[in-house]
Amino acid sequence: FKPINSMPTGCIFIVGCPRSGTTLLQSLLASHSAIASFPESKFFLRLIAEPREKSRRYALGLTSPNLKPTLEKFLDDVGAPELRSTLPKFPFVRSYVDCFDRTLLQLAQRQGKHIWLEKTPEHLHAIGDIEQYLPGAKIIHIVRNGADTIASLYDLCQRHPKIWGQYFDGLDGCIDRWINDVATSHRYLGAPNHTAVRYDALVNATDTEVQRLCQFLGLRFEADMLTSYQRTSQGLIRDRENWKALNQAAIQSTAGKKFYAIFAPAQQAHVLERTAQVDLGRFG
Repeated sequence: FKPINSMPTGCIFIVGCPRSGTTLLQSLLASHSAIASFPESKFFLRLIAEPREKSRRYALGLTSPNLKPTLEKFLDDVGAPELRSTLPKFPFVRSYVDCFDRTLLQLAQRQGKHIWLEKTPEHLHAIGDIEQYLPGAKIIHIVRNGADTIASLYDLCQRHPKIWGQYFDGLDGCIDRWINDVATSHRYLGAPNHTAVRYDALVNATDTEVQRLCQFLGLRFEADMLTSYQRTSQGLIRDRENWKALNQAAIQSTAGKKFYAIFAPAQQAHVLERTAQVDLGRFG
Protein backbone atom coordinates (compact mmCIF):
# COMPACT_ATOMS: atom_id res chain seq x y z
CA PHE A 1 0.00 0.00 0.00
CA LYS A 2 1.17 3.53 -0.74
CA PRO A 3 2.10 5.67 2.26
CA ILE A 4 0.21 8.95 2.72
CA ASN A 5 1.13 11.15 5.69
CA SER A 6 3.17 8.23 7.12
CA MET A 7 0.00 6.10 7.45
CA PRO A 8 -0.42 3.13 5.08
CA THR A 9 -3.43 3.54 2.83
CA GLY A 10 -4.68 1.50 -0.06
CA CYS A 11 -7.52 -0.33 -1.68
CA ILE A 12 -8.78 -3.88 -1.79
CA PHE A 13 -11.20 -5.50 -4.24
CA ILE A 14 -13.16 -8.70 -3.56
CA VAL A 15 -14.26 -10.40 -6.78
CA GLY A 16 -15.75 -13.70 -7.86
CA CYS A 17 -18.86 -15.34 -9.20
CA PRO A 18 -22.00 -13.93 -7.53
CA ARG A 19 -23.31 -16.09 -4.65
CA SER A 20 -19.80 -17.33 -3.84
CA GLY A 21 -19.55 -15.80 -0.38
CA THR A 22 -18.28 -12.36 -1.36
CA THR A 23 -20.45 -10.55 1.21
CA LEU A 24 -19.35 -12.83 4.04
CA LEU A 25 -15.70 -12.25 3.17
CA GLN A 26 -16.31 -8.51 2.88
CA SER A 27 -17.95 -8.42 6.32
CA LEU A 28 -15.04 -10.26 7.92
CA LEU A 29 -12.35 -8.03 6.42
CA ALA A 30 -14.30 -4.81 7.00
CA SER A 31 -14.35 -5.70 10.70
CA HIS A 32 -10.63 -4.90 10.82
CA SER A 33 -9.79 -1.62 12.53
CA ALA A 34 -7.97 -0.40 9.39
CA ILE A 35 -10.48 -1.43 6.69
CA ALA A 36 -13.73 0.28 5.73
CA SER A 37 -16.19 -1.05 3.18
CA PHE A 38 -19.51 -0.09 1.67
CA PRO A 39 -22.39 -1.44 -0.45
CA GLU A 40 -21.43 -2.48 -3.98
CA SER A 41 -20.47 0.51 -6.12
CA LYS A 42 -20.31 -1.23 -9.53
CA PHE A 43 -17.96 1.63 -10.43
CA PHE A 44 -15.66 -0.17 -12.85
CA LEU A 45 -18.61 -1.89 -14.53
CA ARG A 46 -20.00 1.52 -15.49
CA LEU A 47 -16.68 3.30 -16.05
CA ILE A 48 -16.28 2.71 -19.78
CA ALA A 49 -18.95 2.45 -22.46
CA GLU A 50 -19.23 -0.94 -24.11
CA PRO A 51 -18.51 -2.28 -26.67
CA ARG A 52 -15.22 -0.42 -26.46
CA GLU A 53 -14.17 -1.05 -30.04
CA LYS A 54 -17.21 0.91 -31.24
CA SER A 55 -17.29 3.56 -28.54
CA ARG A 56 -16.31 7.11 -29.52
CA ARG A 57 -16.39 8.05 -25.82
CA TYR A 58 -13.79 5.38 -25.04
CA ALA A 59 -11.59 6.55 -27.92
CA LEU A 60 -11.68 10.05 -26.43
CA GLY A 61 -10.93 8.85 -22.89
CA LEU A 62 -14.43 9.65 -21.66
CA THR A 63 -16.51 7.66 -19.17
CA SER A 64 -19.75 5.87 -19.90
CA PRO A 65 -22.80 8.15 -19.56
CA ASN A 66 -24.09 5.69 -16.95
CA LEU A 67 -21.17 6.28 -14.57
CA LYS A 68 -22.15 9.58 -12.98
CA PRO A 69 -25.72 8.54 -12.03
CA THR A 70 -24.36 5.23 -10.69
CA LEU A 71 -21.83 7.04 -8.52
CA GLU A 72 -24.42 9.57 -7.34
CA LYS A 73 -26.72 6.74 -6.29
CA PHE A 74 -23.83 5.09 -4.45
CA LEU A 75 -23.11 8.29 -2.53
CA ASP A 76 -26.77 8.51 -1.56
CA ASP A 77 -26.70 4.89 -0.37
CA VAL A 78 -23.67 5.47 1.86
CA GLY A 79 -25.21 8.60 3.38
CA ALA A 80 -22.84 11.05 1.73
CA PRO A 81 -24.95 12.94 -0.86
CA GLU A 82 -22.94 16.10 -0.16
CA LEU A 83 -19.99 14.47 -1.95
CA ARG A 84 -21.90 14.68 -5.23
CA SER A 85 -20.50 18.20 -5.53
CA THR A 86 -16.94 16.81 -5.64
CA LEU A 87 -17.55 14.75 -8.80
CA PRO A 88 -15.50 15.93 -11.80
CA LYS A 89 -17.12 18.47 -14.10
CA PHE A 90 -15.85 16.68 -17.19
CA PRO A 91 -16.31 12.93 -17.78
CA PHE A 92 -12.68 11.91 -18.21
CA VAL A 93 -11.90 8.35 -17.13
CA ARG A 94 -8.74 9.25 -15.23
CA SER A 95 -10.46 12.07 -13.37
CA TYR A 96 -13.34 9.86 -12.27
CA VAL A 97 -11.07 7.05 -11.07
CA ASP A 98 -9.00 9.51 -9.04
CA CYS A 99 -12.20 10.97 -7.59
CA PHE A 100 -13.52 7.51 -6.74
CA ASP A 101 -10.28 6.65 -4.94
CA ARG A 102 -10.31 9.91 -2.97
CA THR A 103 -13.99 9.57 -2.13
CA LEU A 104 -13.71 6.05 -0.75
CA LEU A 105 -10.64 7.03 1.25
CA GLN A 106 -12.56 9.99 2.66
CA LEU A 107 -15.48 7.73 3.57
CA ALA A 108 -13.02 5.33 5.24
CA GLN A 109 -11.44 8.16 7.21
CA ARG A 110 -14.88 9.16 8.49
CA GLN A 111 -14.91 5.73 10.14
CA GLY A 112 -11.44 6.28 11.57
CA LYS A 113 -9.96 3.85 9.03
CA HIS A 114 -7.42 4.27 6.23
CA ILE A 115 -7.91 1.41 3.77
CA TRP A 116 -11.01 1.01 1.63
CA LEU A 117 -12.42 -2.27 0.41
CA GLU A 118 -14.75 -2.53 -2.59
CA LYS A 119 -16.90 -5.62 -3.15
CA THR A 120 -18.66 -5.89 -6.48
CA PRO A 121 -18.32 -9.54 -7.57
CA GLU A 122 -18.58 -8.66 -11.26
CA HIS A 123 -15.48 -6.47 -11.01
CA LEU A 124 -13.80 -9.80 -11.74
CA HIS A 125 -14.30 -8.82 -15.38
CA ALA A 126 -12.86 -5.34 -14.93
CA ILE A 127 -9.51 -6.34 -13.41
CA GLY A 128 -7.65 -4.93 -16.40
CA ASP A 129 -9.09 -1.49 -15.75
CA ILE A 130 -8.58 -1.76 -11.99
CA GLU A 131 -4.91 -2.61 -12.40
CA GLN A 132 -4.39 0.07 -15.04
CA TYR A 133 -5.87 2.91 -12.99
CA LEU A 134 -5.23 1.64 -9.44
CA PRO A 135 -2.00 -0.35 -9.81
CA GLY A 136 -1.52 -0.70 -6.05
CA ALA A 137 -4.83 -2.48 -5.53
CA LYS A 138 -4.93 -5.85 -3.77
CA ILE A 139 -7.45 -8.24 -5.32
CA ILE A 140 -9.01 -11.19 -3.49
CA HIS A 141 -10.86 -13.86 -5.46
CA ILE A 142 -13.35 -16.09 -3.69
CA VAL A 143 -14.35 -19.41 -5.24
CA ARG A 144 -17.22 -21.67 -4.17
CA ASN A 145 -18.09 -25.14 -5.46
CA GLY A 146 -20.27 -25.26 -8.55
CA ALA A 147 -23.28 -27.13 -7.19
CA ASP A 148 -23.93 -24.66 -4.36
CA THR A 149 -23.14 -21.50 -6.35
CA ILE A 150 -25.29 -22.50 -9.30
CA ALA A 151 -28.17 -23.56 -7.05
CA SER A 152 -28.06 -20.19 -5.30
CA LEU A 153 -27.91 -18.27 -8.59
CA TYR A 154 -30.76 -20.25 -10.09
CA ASP A 155 -32.88 -19.86 -6.96
CA LEU A 156 -32.41 -16.08 -7.03
CA CYS A 157 -33.38 -15.94 -10.69
CA GLN A 158 -36.62 -17.75 -9.87
CA ARG A 159 -37.44 -15.61 -6.82
CA HIS A 160 -36.27 -12.25 -8.21
CA PRO A 161 -36.72 -12.54 -12.00
CA LYS A 162 -36.81 -8.76 -12.61
CA ILE A 163 -33.46 -8.28 -10.86
CA TRP A 164 -31.50 -11.49 -11.37
CA GLY A 165 -33.38 -13.14 -14.22
CA GLN A 166 -32.19 -10.51 -16.68
CA TYR A 167 -28.56 -11.58 -16.20
CA PHE A 168 -28.85 -15.36 -16.52
CA ASP A 169 -30.48 -17.46 -19.22
CA GLY A 170 -31.95 -20.37 -17.28
CA LEU A 171 -29.98 -23.14 -15.62
CA ASP A 172 -27.32 -23.37 -18.31
CA GLY A 173 -26.78 -19.63 -18.06
CA CYS A 174 -26.01 -20.03 -14.36
CA ILE A 175 -23.67 -22.93 -15.06
CA ASP A 176 -21.86 -21.00 -17.81
CA ARG A 177 -21.39 -18.02 -15.52
CA TRP A 178 -19.80 -20.11 -12.77
CA ILE A 179 -17.48 -21.96 -15.17
CA ASN A 180 -16.35 -18.76 -16.89
CA ASP A 181 -15.85 -16.84 -13.64
CA VAL A 182 -13.76 -19.60 -12.08
CA ALA A 183 -11.64 -19.74 -15.25
CA THR A 184 -11.12 -15.97 -15.06
CA SER A 185 -10.00 -16.14 -11.42
CA HIS A 186 -7.64 -18.98 -12.25
CA ARG A 187 -5.79 -16.81 -14.77
CA TYR A 188 -4.67 -14.52 -11.95
CA LEU A 189 -3.31 -17.21 -9.62
CA GLY A 190 0.29 -16.47 -8.77
CA ALA A 191 0.14 -12.73 -9.47
CA PRO A 192 1.68 -10.92 -6.46
CA ASN A 193 -1.28 -8.58 -5.92
CA HIS A 194 -3.86 -11.38 -6.17
CA THR A 195 -4.87 -14.18 -3.83
CA ALA A 196 -7.74 -16.67 -3.78
CA VAL A 197 -9.82 -18.13 -0.99
CA ARG A 198 -12.09 -21.15 -1.15
CA TYR A 199 -15.53 -20.55 0.37
CA ASP A 200 -15.58 -23.92 2.12
CA ALA A 201 -12.20 -23.16 3.72
CA LEU A 202 -13.47 -19.75 4.83
CA VAL A 203 -16.49 -21.37 6.50
CA ASN A 204 -14.75 -24.38 8.00
CA ALA A 205 -11.46 -22.72 9.03
CA THR A 206 -12.42 -19.07 9.34
CA ASP A 207 -9.66 -18.19 11.80
CA THR A 208 -6.92 -19.65 9.61
CA GLU A 209 -8.20 -18.10 6.38
CA VAL A 210 -8.72 -14.61 7.82
CA GLN A 211 -5.23 -14.67 9.31
CA ARG A 212 -3.80 -15.66 5.93
CA LEU A 213 -5.66 -12.84 4.21
CA CYS A 214 -4.46 -10.32 6.78
CA GLN A 215 -0.90 -11.45 6.06
CA PHE A 216 -1.51 -10.99 2.32
CA LEU A 217 -2.79 -7.46 3.01
CA GLY A 218 0.14 -6.64 5.28
CA LEU A 219 -2.11 -6.15 8.29
CA ARG A 220 -2.11 -7.51 11.81
CA PHE A 221 -4.83 -10.09 12.43
CA GLU A 222 -7.47 -8.98 14.93
CA ALA A 223 -9.50 -11.66 16.71
CA ASP A 224 -12.51 -9.33 16.90
CA MET A 225 -12.95 -9.78 13.16
CA LEU A 226 -14.36 -13.25 13.81
CA THR A 227 -17.07 -12.00 16.14
CA SER A 228 -18.03 -8.54 14.88
CA TYR A 229 -18.60 -9.39 11.20
CA GLN A 230 -22.36 -9.80 11.71
CA ARG A 231 -22.67 -6.25 12.99
CA THR A 232 -20.37 -4.99 10.25
CA SER A 233 -22.51 -6.63 7.54
CA GLN A 234 -25.49 -4.45 8.48
CA GLY A 235 -23.76 -1.42 6.97
CA LEU A 236 -22.82 -3.24 3.77
CA ILE A 237 -26.23 -4.46 2.66
CA ARG A 238 -28.86 -2.18 1.16
CA ASP A 239 -32.44 -2.64 2.39
CA ARG A 240 -33.47 -3.85 -1.07
CA GLU A 241 -30.83 -6.62 -1.05
CA ASN A 242 -32.78 -9.01 1.15
CA TRP A 243 -31.10 -12.04 -0.45
CA LYS A 244 -27.94 -11.16 1.51
CA ALA A 245 -29.62 -11.46 4.93
CA LEU A 246 -27.95 -14.78 5.73
CA ASN A 247 -24.63 -12.97 6.09
CA GLN A 248 -25.91 -11.64 9.40
CA ALA A 249 -26.22 -15.18 10.76
CA ALA A 250 -23.49 -17.29 12.34
CA ILE A 251 -20.99 -18.83 9.92
CA GLN A 252 -21.99 -22.37 9.11
CA SER A 253 -21.73 -24.76 6.21
CA THR A 254 -24.80 -25.14 4.01
CA ALA A 255 -23.10 -27.42 1.49
CA GLY A 256 -25.57 -29.21 -0.75
CA LYS A 257 -28.73 -28.11 1.06
CA LYS A 258 -30.11 -25.79 -1.62
CA PHE A 259 -28.75 -27.92 -4.47
CA TYR A 260 -30.77 -30.96 -3.44
CA ALA A 261 -33.77 -28.91 -2.33
CA ILE A 262 -34.46 -26.99 -5.54
CA PHE A 263 -33.16 -29.23 -8.32
CA ALA A 264 -34.85 -32.37 -9.61
CA PRO A 265 -32.58 -35.43 -10.06
CA ALA A 266 -32.16 -34.79 -13.80
CA GLN A 267 -31.10 -31.18 -13.12
CA GLN A 268 -28.69 -32.31 -10.41
CA ALA A 269 -27.07 -34.74 -12.82
CA HIS A 270 -26.80 -32.05 -15.51
CA VAL A 271 -25.12 -29.58 -13.14
CA LEU A 272 -22.68 -32.18 -11.81
CA GLU A 273 -21.80 -33.38 -15.30
CA ARG A 274 -21.05 -29.88 -16.57
CA THR A 275 -19.10 -28.75 -13.50
CA ALA A 276 -17.00 -31.92 -13.28
CA GLN A 277 -14.62 -30.44 -15.85
CA VAL A 278 -13.55 -27.71 -13.39
CA ASP A 279 -10.78 -28.58 -10.93
CA LEU A 280 -11.09 -26.31 -7.89
CA GLY A 281 -8.05 -28.00 -6.38
CA ARG A 282 -6.00 -25.46 -8.34
CA PHE A 283 -7.14 -22.87 -5.78
CA GLY A 284 -5.76 -24.80 -2.82
